[in-house]
Amino acid sequence: MIWMGAARPGDRLGCLLFNLAGHQDVVRDVSFSTNQSLILVTASRDKTLRIWDLKKDGKLLHVLSGHTNWVYCCAISPDCSMLCSAAGENSVLLWSMRSYTLIRKLEGHQNSVVSCDFSPDSALLVTASYDTTVIMWDPYTGERLREFLHVSLPPDLEYSTTEPQLSSLRSVCFSPEGLFLASLADDRFLRLWSLELQDPVSVAPVTNGLCCTFLPHGGVLATGNRDGHVQFWTSPKVLSSLRHLCRKALRCFLTTYQVLALPIPGKMKDFLTYRTYL
Repeated sequence: MIWMGAARPGDRLGCLLFNLAGHQDVVRDVSFSTNQSLILVTASRDKTLRIWDLKKDGKLLHVLSGHTNWVYCCAISPDCSMLCSAAGENSVLLWSMRSYTLIRKLEGHQNSVVSCDFSPDSALLVTASYDTTVIMWDPYTGERLREFLHVSLPPDLEYSTTEPQLSSLRSVCFSPEGLFLASLADDRFLRLWSLELQDPVSVAPVTNGLCCTFLPHGGVLATGNRDGHVQFWTSPKVLSSLRHLCRKALRCFLTTYQVLALPIPGKMKDFLTYRTYL
């Protein structure tokens, strides 16, 4: 159902615009395109994704089939060229938002993938899994660039002598400038990661966290919890380097293959494709 808020003084919950019907089971996730086309993607336990055009009163444009299990989440790349979907499977599917066809399957996780997100310049994709890892991919080539392992943190971080355990993931997201990741795990901790470091740069205890997202302008993280609460956390509000701003501007328009074809030094290509960070 699509609602429009704050229409009239008597409208407490908003006005229902229209209802999108077609899925045969629970809808687990929704994702809007960011190019003002009003394209909506829905992910469902019926193992499909559906593409809707809200400019045409919710016309169903396409049904994407390919998953063999519940579809947990979906994300449209900021440049609106790709769609990522993850299900109760070890793999992730990448789709073209232009032809609505499968681009490739990303394999590397050892358990169900439950969360995914694109970097602000669409050059990177992160996926989080019950296998305790966050994997960072190049969505254009399918290359696995980095892996962040979630070692469970004890309640007393300073004095505990217990052996570290691995912890299943629930959610992952990019920061607005694209230099950090936030993740939630079953050990009840929110972690903040720098793309260039192996260990988290910050950790905060979160009770029963299930999902997380950054404020679009940065500086704040929101988490949704099983107990019905939404909590807000401070996060670094980063002043990006000129090098990163240039990389981000270029990668908004150039694919990895286009960068690799440029007549520039190899070290510069590695930086522009996030193989290196300096």
